[in-house]
Amino acid sequence: MSSLQGYVDRRVLLILQDGRAIVGTLAGYDQKSNVVLADSKERVYSTDQGVEEIPLGLYLVKGDMVTLIGEIDDAIDSAVDLSTIRAEPLPAIRY
Repeated sequence: MSSLQGYVDRRVLLILQDGRAIVGTLAGYDQKSNVVLADSKERVYSTDQGVEEIPLGLYLVKGDMVTLIGEIDDAIDSAVDLSTIRAEPLPAIRY
């Protein structure tokens, strides 16, 4: 994960092995791919109620829990009404 330097101080989406989706500003990372997010929120998807955002604040994610890290386009993300989105929650990864 040495290419994470370009994402520092940018908003990113993390998908974790347990299926959680966490959005926040990448504040830092280390050689073990542990990630620190500032102003983070967990997005909880539901087929009934839309997407709920749970504030987490400053959040540390252990590197071996990260499945995917991607940059978020703020203009597109802010234009989406999350309350209208219906989706199944992501399942946990099974080995």
